[in-house]
Amino acid sequence: MALISVFIAISIHEFAHAKTADMQGDHTPRIMGRVTLNPIKHFDPLGVVMIVVTSLTGYGIGWGKPVMTNPRNFKNPRWDSMWVAIAGPLSNFFQAAVALTILRFMPIGDPFSGEFTLNGFLELFGRINIMLMLFNLLPLGPLDGHWIVGAFLPDGTRERWFLWNRLQGSFILLGLIIFSQVSQTSLIGSLLGKPAAAIKRFLLGS
Repeated sequence: MALISVFIAISIHEFAHAKTADMQGDHTPRIMGRVTLNPIKHFDPLGVVMIVVTSLTGYGIGWGKPVMTNPRNFKNPRWDSMWVAIAGPLSNFFQAAVALTILRFMPIGDPFSGEFTLNGFLELFGRINIMLMLFNLLPLGPLDGHWIVGAFLPDGTRERWFLWNRLQGSFILLGLIIFSQVSQTSLIGSLLGKPAAAIKRFLLGS
């Protein structure tokens, strides 16, 4: 169920990036076939391997194929690019909200039994989407968070910020992921665990 949840969540996440860019006037994602919910169009081979490996070890972090955009096609490249970046994590929040709201108002009992339960799937799907949202908001390249932060920086500082993230930021992120997998301490999980639990409680109304 974890793999299915991650695949659905990331497909919708990448679709949201592509659709938002298309709506803002940049049709590059449409030309590249990314304005679709077809998961095959959105998955990066290495990202899929990471999803499988980390799910087997209990973590469940991976990534989809980045949606390519051409900011020159936007009316306001700085802020339109920010909205494209925000669209992905926002889609994860909405997915979590739908799943956990349904779970919140479900009658006691489960129409399924055995290894798969509807209640269990909705809870897992909501939790994974919350974690993906928070993970992608981390201000490290290539995650969405570093684009969002960059939009609020002055021009010169913004370019240096993006350059730093393309180099050091990406290696720091990869190091955090690898360390979390090989050690007994999940740094990313520790960082995101409390806010994720708070968001989950809020959506469940508990």
